[in-house]
Formats: sequence, structure tokens, C-alpha cells
Amino acid sequence: MHRLKGTLIICLLAVVPVAAKSNKVVMSWKNPNRTSIKKVHRVLALGLSDKTGIRADFENALAAQLAATGVEAIPGNTILLRPEGTQFALNYLRTQIRENEIDAIVVSRVIKVENTVTYIPGGPYMVPYPYYNSFYGYYGAVYPVVYAPDYLKKEKKVRIETNLYVVSSQEGELVWTGITDTFNPSKLHKAINELVKLVVKQMRTEEVL
Repeated sequence: MHRLKGTLIICLLAVVPVAAKSNKVVMSWKNPNRTSIKKVHRVLALGLSDKTGIRADFENALAAQLAATGVEAIPGNTILLRPEGTQFALNYLRTQIRENEIDAIVVSRVIKVENTVTYIPGGPYMVPYPYYNSFYGYYGAVYPVVYAPDYLKKEKKVRIETNLYVVSSQEGELVWTGITDTFNPSKLHKAINELVKLVVKQMRTEEVL
């Protein structure tokens, strides 16, 4: 009985997938022309999305994470009126940035969503050596072979671009850009919080904030 329990445990461990990181930085780029980056003080956190609620949640989370670094972070939804279905006025954005004395902007957008389905064939999982040393050990190990059924593995990958601009010129200069992948997001708020932590950490590592 103990041997059979051990066999079952080993077989189950063989079919359990290894958990992977839910977020990762795919690439990042730092403007080589800005050898010395002036410390920013008031940062505008923006999310580009046609869903008002998701955009506000993202901007609030991003602003909170930026504020933890010591800057004054302002969520875009607190100073920008962007009702769904209306065309955004660029001049209005310029005015709000100037009047609120914003000196840097962090803006994110989804650039790709990929859904993949992979067929995983089932098969027997055998207990290896040392049970093959004797006939009875071999037979007792092989007889209760566990078969894993066929199944479909569904995966979702969301790729997001994040840019950091400084408002030192009229148009705003790009200082840093990063691409991140988020895998199989199940809970929206958790996915947002993990993403903004990763992005801000990367910017801090590269000393652009």
C-alpha cells in the first residue's frame, strides 16, 4: 500500500505543470542622448484604453506605485475628462499638463493580445529505477500505471508598451520605453498591480526616475 501511494505521488508530480512568472520585461530602451536625467517631481500617470473603469484603475495603481518612489504622481483621470465615445482634444491635454505643472508623463497601452490553444496528448507515467531491480518490484510498480488524459492548454498573453516622457520641450521628449508581457491574467486588479510594480521597478533600475 505504501509503495502504491508513493507511485501515485510520483506520477502526479510528473503531470503538474511548473508555474511561470505572470509578468516579465521583454525589452527596454533608454534615450542615449539624455546622459543626465533631471529628477522629476510631478508625474502624470496615463493609461490608454477605451474602457473608462479599467483606465482609471490602471492610472490609480500606476500613480500609487510612482508615488512610492518619492515623486508626486497624478492619475490622469483626476485632471483629464475623457468620457467614452468622445474625441479627445490634444490642446486640452496640453493645457492640463501645463496648468498642473507636470514635468514627466508615464503612459501605457496594450499593443497585442494573443490567445493560444495547445493540444497536450496523454500517456502513461511509469515509476523508474529502483523498482525494476526485481520482477515483483517491477510488476507492482508498472501494474498501477497512471494514465494522464489528453487536454487542451489555453494561454493568453497581453503585451503592453510603457513610455516615459519629460516635458522639457513643447512636444515632450521620450526618455525610456519598455515592453512587458503579462501571462494568463485572471484577476484584473491583481494583474494591474503586478504590472505597474514591474514597470516602475525597471525604470528605477535603469535610473530614469
